[in-house]
Amino acid sequence: MKIPLLKKLSPSQKKGQKFESFSEAYLKKRGLRPITRNFSCRHGEIDLIMQDAQTLVFIEVRYRNNSQFGNALDSITLAKQARIIKTAHYYLQTNRWTNKLFCRFDAMGISGQDSLETQQAENLKVEWVKDAFTLP
Repeated sequence: MKIPLLKKLSPSQKKGQKFESFSEAYLKKRGLRPITRNFSCRHGEIDLIMQDAQTLVFIEVRYRNNSQFGNALDSITLAKQARIIKTAHYYLQTNRWTNKLFCRFDAMGISGQDSLETQQAENLKVEWVKDAFTLP
């Protein structure tokens, strides 16, 4: 019997997972229901997929500790949006239960000093943009 190898996460990946968890909890408090995290295929990855009433929401999460190189939301380039859209198309094609749902693309921008290790989120600025980009 083969035992699957566990992939060691880089510090950046660990931080990304931490802010995805933070974002998921934030959105759950606002009524969204988690469907899956870190869905990936050959086209790319979607951080969070959640449901908001009759809408399936594909969510990109970005964190920046300062705005020296632009804010967190500025880092979601057109190329990144295109990859997310292609990945969402694939998800919708392979999950037929989604046929009766509307879809939207949201973005979560989180900025400020990373204090999540101490579970203190009051120093963070959270921007939740609904319909951050649309299908072409």
